[in-house]
Amino acid sequence: MKKYMIIAAILVSGIISAHTIEPKIEAFGELVKVTYYYENGQVQQTGFFKDGKLEGQWVAYDKTGNKKSVGEYNKGIKTGKWVFWNETILSEVTYSNNAVASVKNWKQEPLANRN
Repeated sequence: MKKYMIIAAILVSGIISAHTIEPKIEAFGELVKVTYYYENGQVQQTGFFKDGKLEGQWVAYDKTGNKKSVGEYNKGIKTGKWVFWNETILSEVTYSNNAVASVKNWKQEPLANRN
């Protein structure tokens, strides 16, 4: 069974994006932890698979190592609150049945524009 989960993780890695650095794959009991990398060596995203489906917390980063998003999967379905960051906006997105149920945005002026 672990063999199939690892194969699924590798196949998904090719679909998510083309990487020159191979993903790191680790077994954690019933889960498989996968870490994907940018070409520059920075971590792109980390998360888990269970039975070939996304499971638990997934975290995505930009090419400089800053967090872009954090959220949870349950049997391959986005669930609960996800948080997305960029330079000026923090978004909290709530998922229900793998669909967006609500969105809250907070905007911050860049430090250069503050008095």
